[in-house]
Amino acid sequence: MTKRSYAILGTGAIGGLYGARLHAAGFPVRFLLHRDYEQVRDRGLRVDSIWGDLHLHDLDIYPSVAQMPPADVTIVALKTTQNSLLPTLLPPLVGDRGLVLVLQNGLGVEAEIARMIGDRVLGGLCFTCSNKIAPGHIDHLDEGKIALGDFRPDGQPSGITDRLAAIASDLETAGIPIDRQADLILARWKKLMWNIPFNGLSAILDAKTDALVADPAIRTLAIELMHEIRAAAAATNRHIPAEFIDTMLTTTDAMRPYLTSMKLDLDHDRPLEVEAIFGNPIRTAQASGVAMPQTLTLYRQLKFLDDRRPCQV
Repeated sequence: MTKRSYAILGTGAIGGLYGARLHAAGFPVRFLLHRDYEQVRDRGLRVDSIWGDLHLHDLDIYPSVAQMPPADVTIVALKTTQNSLLPTLLPPLVGDRGLVLVLQNGLGVEAEIARMIGDRVLGGLCFTCSNKIAPGHIDHLDEGKIALGDFRPDGQPSGITDRLAAIASDLETAGIPIDRQADLILARWKKLMWNIPFNGLSAILDAKTDALVADPAIRTLAIELMHEIRAAAAATNRHIPAEFIDTMLTTTDAMRPYLTSMKLDLDHDRPLEVEAIFGNPIRTAQASGVAMPQTLTLYRQLKFLDDRRPCQV
């Protein structure tokens, strides 16, 4: 039986990790590369991982989507700050029948892509500590599970669809742990329970995750933010049990000291994913009559930092 083909948009901490695992498992994988193209062409893609190190030299890599054939599944692992590129990047890869799997943080990202290609979008939430530490070099430190769900344009839960099950099976064959989600939007709100406090506070306070949870005042602030996110989710008819807060804290307590993606983006003068992770949830809650004052404070602080970034060419 012919294996599904995959295209990777964003061969960084997420796309590089999962794309390399799919390739190593024998799936046809095509990688779009820009700045790292020559490095990977000449020296391969290196992934140091808790699942076993990979150094891959026989990859199918491209400097432009114009040269890439369509894929059965296109994985979008770009930062949401690059989504303005997707109307150009996606159509040649998706064709008439291809699916898109969105591995991005935040809320509303699937709806944005569905407006481009129609009802062929799935979403995944990556629970992983993975960084790109050099061109063509990924360091996977901890975790790695993907919460995978199908997307419905009407915002209702999709259940476990056939296409979700098929992609989940491929990823599991590649050694990637998968948590199948019947309600993708609920899964996104649950991921925000971690992303909003820990991405935001790590960037603003210049701290790793272990320092944040070890400080009593900041731990309390993180808990207050999580309660605020729970209330916002409930206003949109997505209900998260209160005990989930303890789960997030326990997970973070056990995590290796980690600089979040937003902290690393700030340190390297890269655009921050402020709108997807903070702005969209705030606006969604406001539309349902719920305020998120502490999240709004973080949002304003991060916008200030983002606006002061040096202009990048």
